[in-house]
Amino acid sequence: MTVVDAHQHFWDPARVSYPWLASAYPELDRHFGFDDLAPYLHASGVDATVLVQSEDDEADNELMMDIASRHSEIAGIVAWAPLDDPPVLDAMIARLRTSGKLVGIRVLIHNRLDPDWIVRQDVQEGLGVLEQQGLTFDLVAVLARHLEHVPVIAERFPGLRLVIDHLAKPPIGRDLSTWSDLVAYAAACPNVFAKVSGLYPAQGDRHPWTVDDLRPAFAIALEAFGVDRLMIGSDWPICEVAGGYQRVMRALLELAGDLTNDERSALRGDTAIRCYGLRLT
Repeated sequence: MTVVDAHQHFWDPARVSYPWLASAYPELDRHFGFDDLAPYLHASGVDATVLVQSEDDEADNELMMDIASRHSEIAGIVAWAPLDDPPVLDAMIARLRTSGKLVGIRVLIHNRLDPDWIVRQDVQEGLGVLEQQGLTFDLVAVLARHLEHVPVIAERFPGLRLVIDHLAKPPIGRDLSTWSDLVAYAAACPNVFAKVSGLYPAQGDRHPWTVDDLRPAFAIALEAFGVDRLMIGSDWPICEVAGGYQRVMRALLELAGDLTNDERSALRGDTAIRCYGLRLT
């Protein structure tokens, strides 16, 4: 059974500026590279990862391409590109494709002042480019408004695979009803996928957690998406504030314990491979 960590990061403050890092996670405001991650991959039985951008910056793209070029375990890169500038977007995608590992694009939309930025006309043109290019779009849905836009985008671009990062941050340990309804609307679109990642209480709410704390949100996501549109991800190195890589991945794998072998295989790797078109070596 191939295990894919569908969401992890690297960062190097000496090469890339991360304006959010010092304020959100001051204990993580340092270099995290492949040598830091490799022992965890081996110990957790992870075969491959999807490397996701950490800042809307070409320097972050260059960092990811550099690291991925030297490590076959990184099977795909979800990079940043300016969706609101389609001509530049085309050129940047062409550059990123030279890595041989570009599988998708992400923009930190939750850092935009306009919660409706993703449905602006120029941004919609950019999403059309991704659809034509066969790339995914990872969507960071922090506000309810962000999640409300998912069905609109999915219906407008039926050939674009949308990936909701971190299950749109369900309020773990609190009322899940509003989040559950929004997730159900999004999941009704067959081209929408989601990552079971980043579910632990973190920024501003770092109390101890257990696997049982995660089960209600996981059950809702499983019913909405099914295993064929769900994938697991560590959200490393942010998961270091929630017990570390091995604890988080062990919890995610445990959530799948009651599934059939085929269902576990889909959640643990097959869905990520199919969604992102990963080529494992």
